Amino acid sequence: MFVLGIESSCDETAAAVVKDGRTVLSSVVSSQADLHSQYGGVVPELASRKHIEHIVPVVDEAIRQAGLDLKQIDALSVTRGPGLIGSLLVGFSFAKSFSLARKIPWIGVDHLEGHISSVFLEEDPPLFPFVALLVSGGHTSIYSVTSHTTFERMGQTRDDAAGEAYDKVAKMLNLGYPGGQIIDRLARTGNPGSIPFPRPYMDKSQFDFSFSGLKTAVSRYIKTHPQSYLETIPDIAAAFQEAVIDVLSHKLFAAAREKEVHHVAVVGGVAANSRLRERVMAEAKREGMRAHIPSIDFCGDNGAMIAAIGYHYLLQGKCSPFDEDVYSRSWTPSGAKHK
Repeated sequence: MFVLGIESSCDETAAAVVKDGRTVLSSVVSSQADLHSQYGGVVPELASRKHIEHIVPVVDEAIRQAGLDLKQIDALSVTRGPGLIGSLLVGFSFAKSFSLARKIPWIGVDHLEGHISSVFLEEDPPLFPFVALLVSGGHTSIYSVTSHTTFERMGQTRDDAAGEAYDKVAKMLNLGYPGGQIIDRLARTGNPGSIPFPRPYMDKSQFDFSFSGLKTAVSRYIKTHPQSYLETIPDIAAAFQEAVIDVLSHKLFAAAREKEVHHVAVVGGVAANSRLRERVMAEAKREGMRAHIPSIDFCGDNGAMIAAIGYHYLLQGKCSPFDEDVYSRSWTPSGAKHK
């Protein structure tokens, strides 16, 4: 089955063609990072307008790169939420129109379930059951995954997501946007033990997250060292990053031990972070577990992960009605439900 996946939840317009939920024939992403960098974050109205401009050429290019024509697309999968409503509506409306015109099934899927499915686009996917850490600019959660379409949310952030904290700390340091890549790069030349930033574990036996306090600690450090902090920005970046990764790694492996699984996964935009990847792989080896992290191209928002999760729902005979709508926030632990 050739599934066209469409993703437009935030500031990337993405489309991909995936065969049978596993084989990526094409993946095209049009990023708006340069547009929004001057504002220090995504401007929803601008993002929506750019999606309108990009959706048709991105889809056309994805189908072209896949070596197919329109008649060979068997079904569509499109992000329904969570995300920016205006952005979501562009991709969602396009998918409805495409489905109606071609008379093929379509399904609106949960963006977070898509991220979890990204590990199945790699050559060595995890075995069920496994525990997944989903960490991005808008979400930080831990899931117990028992099938392609069965997810139990074990914990989530109570305030800032990890990626959001990266962006806000980068803004404090006048480093630019998006902040995750910049801090990761700077941290490689800094000393992570130079500044004793707190580790916001909350309750070590539970799996919720909170990064607002850590963000405040960085802000306080900058304010109390107004003359010298500019000379130690790599150290600040490294110390902040190490604090975040200490918490993420601890919670992931604590959840895996509780569920008695032998496979863990890290997905989402922050899964591209070099230190997090290094730390999780090393910790998994010590724990006698297997760690699975998507390739960099599939960590950020992309259409391939949306096609992958959609395939498994479609395989179960599920599809979306044309009166279905988008949503801005996840409203069930396992995302969207389908008829």
